[in-house]
Formats: sequence, structure tokens, C-alpha cells
Amino acid sequence: MLRLNTDYALPFLKEPLDALRPQILEASKKTLHKSGAGSDYLGWRDLLLKPNDALLDDVQQTAAKIRSEADVFLCIGIGGSYLGAKAVIEALTPYFPSDQHGKKGSPEVLFAGHHMSGAYMRDLLRYLEGKSVYVNVISKSGTTLEPALAFRFIREWMGQRFDDADRRIIVTTDPSSGALNQLHRELGYKKYEIPRDVGGRFSVLTPVGLLPIAVAGVDIRSLFYGAVAGIERYSNENSDNPALQYAAIRTQLLRQGYGVEVFATFEPRLSGMGEWWQQLFGESEGKEETGLFPACVKYSTDLHSLGQYMQQGQRFLLETFLMAEDDEGGIQVPDFDANLDELNYLTGRTLTEVNRKAYEGTAKAHKAGGVPNMTLWLDRIAPETLGECIYFFEHAVAISGYLLGVNPFDQPGVEAYKQEMFSLLGKPK
Repeated sequence: MLRLNTDYALPFLKEPLDALRPQILEASKKTLHKSGAGSDYLGWRDLLLKPNDALLDDVQQTAAKIRSEADVFLCIGIGGSYLGAKAVIEALTPYFPSDQHGKKGSPEVLFAGHHMSGAYMRDLLRYLEGKSVYVNVISKSGTTLEPALAFRFIREWMGQRFDDADRRIIVTTDPSSGALNQLHRELGYKKYEIPRDVGGRFSVLTPVGLLPIAVAGVDIRSLFYGAVAGIERYSNENSDNPALQYAAIRTQLLRQGYGVEVFATFEPRLSGMGEWWQQLFGESEGKEETGLFPACVKYSTDLHSLGQYMQQGQRFLLETFLMAEDDEGGIQVPDFDANLDELNYLTGRTLTEVNRKAYEGTAKAHKAGGVPNMTLWLDRIAPETLGECIYFFEHAVAISGYLLGVNPFDQPGVEAYKQEMFSLLGKPK
């Protein structure tokens, strides 16, 4: 279960949260009753209200087959088509797999199509040589430039190396339209559907995220039902609802002139959650010249680079920490007789304890330096808690968007760079 600590944020509010209560209730109503802008894209809630266990079973069966045959599972996608899966896999799999070729049970999950680096594609194709490869290309339209371009290279490479290449390629796409559906019909690729009422940044609990997460060996049923528990906990209008509190505090601070929200974690394997959060909030709120700018940091590493700015730079920052009560870091500091590093005062303490004190000191110092901060606590880093965490932020961003008066579920600004890029590339109109 999650808990939100707001002790270091509330003192910065110029008005009590109760002043926002009528607006919060209206935003909640729009979310829960599908009465707000973009309400036709609230399918990310519906899929939790009516779980499809048959789909979960099918994804698990497909993943089991891939796990038994593949050395590498290559996911091709950009934005919401890969960030959620990458975040969960990083959080719930070992830092250093015992066998990177999958001989111990889990294929290596790699990503492509999230940028257009020629050097990356060249090195990726070299790395895949001699390995058993399965591919999952994820795109509603099938024509988004980055993943479509990557898939051209990978599709050619697969066809040259595997007689059963078509069996090894899985498409996750629109239920019926788009380029990938045509390939599915012509070549017999296995297909999973992206629900039309679920936007990319909300799609991690659809086959978009569930298949690669399952291939990585994560229990997707626990992940999914952790989110189901989240929808039960946060879909109410009580004043102590932490998702509503989080949305309200950050909105009020924005109105007071704060412009940047920094997502921070002291556990490296949770940093991918920050990258997913960054897209979720950036695309949902950053429109009509409003919204907090979302940025991610990794502590304590970045305390030795950005720490000076966080403590004493311009005071337009607020901070959200994601922490785990149990981070499985119970290894104890050894004792050295010479004590040349002067660390014997830590002898016998665990790295978890040391890391926790670093967090506590940072949160306290940043508050004193004028940075309001909140902490979202996971009881442990596990599939069910990650599922609940995913829903927490999805629900909060819907509330935040409506509090700002924007549609939280569209992203019209994303098209601007594409139009300029396609013009420069000479794309036919």
C-alpha cells in the first residue's frame, strides 16, 4: 500500500487545501463520471474496473513461449509504447542478470524505435547476431516515424536470418486500422490490440506494457491487480485521498508561481518510473501555456551535480520523492581497523539505513532551502505496489489536468515538430 507524506509541502501553501475543495470535487467528478474533456480516453480506468483475465492469461502464455525460445526480446516503440514497460522491468528485475543470454529463464529485453540514432541501430544489429530474437513492434498507426523506421531495419534483418521470422514478430496496434494490421493480415503476425480509448502514456497495463513485462519474468497478474486495488483506494472524493491531495498541492503551488516539479528517487531501479512519470505529466498538463515542467533526478548521484541548484538556485522548484520502505538493501557496512576513510562510525549499519538518512537529510535541507517536497512511499518494490503506484499517478494527473482547465488526454503540441521535420525531409503530402 502507498502513503503520501506532505509535511514538507503544506507549510508553503498560501491557502489551506480546503480552499480548492470545490474545484477538486469537480475535477474528480469529470474523471469518475466521464464528463470532462477527453472523456473518451478514460479506458485506462475501465480496463481495471472490468479486468480481462482471459487476456492476462493469453499474454502470460505468449510470454512463456518467448521465454523458452528467445535470447533477446526486442520492443520497438516510442513514448508510452516503451516507457512504462521499461520502468516496471527496471524496477522488478535484478540489476545484473546472471546470464544476459536468457539461459537462466529470462530473455534480455531491449528497446528500439525510441530515437533515430544510426549508430545505435548499427550496434544493435551487430549485437543481435547469433541470438534467438523475438520482436514486438508497438504502434497504433504503424507509421510513427521512429518506430516505423526501426522496424524497417529489424524486419529486413529478421527475414534474412530466420526462416520463421513471421512467427517471431508480434504487433501491438489498433484493433483494426493502421499499417501493422495490414502486415498482420498479410504475414500472419500475432497481434495484440491497443484499446482505442487508452492513450499511449496510459497504456502500460494493456498488452503494450504487459507483454514485455511478462517476458522479463515479472508477475503481470500481481502488477495488474495492484492497479485494481489502486482504483478502489483512490476513486473517492474523501479529503484524505492521497491522489487528490497530491494533485491539489502541486496545482496550488503552480498557481503560486512554482514552475518545475522534480521527481527524485534514492533507489536507481526506480528511476525509470521517473521517466514514465515525466511523459505522463508533461504530455497531460503541458498545454495552453500552463502546467508544471516535469524533470527527473537520481539521488544521491545528482546531489553531486544538481544538488547545489536544488538547494540554492531559483526558487521555482517543488519536489516529489518516490521511496520504498523496504528496498532490499540490507547489506551491512564492514569494519576496517585502520579506518582511513573515517567510516567506522557506520560499521554494522545497512546501506538501506544510510540511504534513508541521505533521503531524510535531503528532504529536510531542501525544505529549509525553500523547496516544498512530498514523498510517495511504497511499502516495498514489488509488482502489486508498482501497479498501485501506476494508477496513483494516472488518477492524479487526470485530476491535475482538470484543475488546470486543460484536456489531460490529448497532446496536440506533439504534432508541431513532426510537421516541420516532415517538411524538411520532403515527405509527400
